[in-house]
Amino acid sequence: MPPLVRAEKVTKKILHSASGERAEHEVEILRGIDLEVQQGEMLSIVGASGAGKSTLLHVLGTLDLPTSGRIVYEGQDVTHLPSSRLADFRNRSIGFVFQFHHLLPEFTAVENVMMPGLIRGAPRSAMHAKATKLLDDVGLKHRLSHRPGELSGGEQQRVALARALVMEPKLVLADEPTGNLDSVTSEAMHELFFELNRERNVTFLIVTHSEKLASLMPRVVTMRDGRVERDDRKSDVAYREPERSAPEIAPES
Repeated sequence: MPPLVRAEKVTKKILHSASGERAEHEVEILRGIDLEVQQGEMLSIVGASGAGKSTLLHVLGTLDLPTSGRIVYEGQDVTHLPSSRLADFRNRSIGFVFQFHHLLPEFTAVENVMMPGLIRGAPRSAMHAKATKLLDDVGLKHRLSHRPGELSGGEQQRVALARALVMEPKLVLADEPTGNLDSVTSEAMHELFFELNRERNVTFLIVTHSEKLASLMPRVVTMRDGRVERDDRKSDVAYREPERSAPEIAPES
């Protein structure tokens, strides 16, 4: 069985001009990345700022294309798909959670979660049922009709996670998903990632600066200067309860 996603010799170069300079020069952000992720894995990507973590996440998620190399999903090279087919593949197969939740402020929580399905033309009633169930799963059934401005930071991020899951993707890519949350809320989100992985077999690839989250992950990839420096698999490590258990995901005021 092929891996869920595979990066093969992926490079990414951009043109950059320094402040006050007219001439642009080429900067290599990713330098020959080879990486395989299996279905159901929990993987974190760590490294110093500028190591290329977020760029790799965007390339794996097909939000950006590599300069060279291939991105292969379940044996299919998606690197050169036409933009319309690539957008459809991305909407159907990959969920995204970012540090800034990117919720639509004029829509309610349940409408935000429904949005990927509505964009694809799915029946509104079916999407409403799925969105309601997902919000219940992440502890927000009591917030269905609230708009983002009426939700706490942790609640907004849980809405974003529910939205990422609504199309039932096999893979969720998360970029610093708890970076703007306090420690208690962050820990509750960490528990939620592992719960969803166990119950739904969702693969999570998480870019994080959180040593706490990285320490819990069964696999940690360390990047440096656009390359994979280390790939540590802790096959005997499953999710561990924190020393002081975070509270159950509960209503926030």
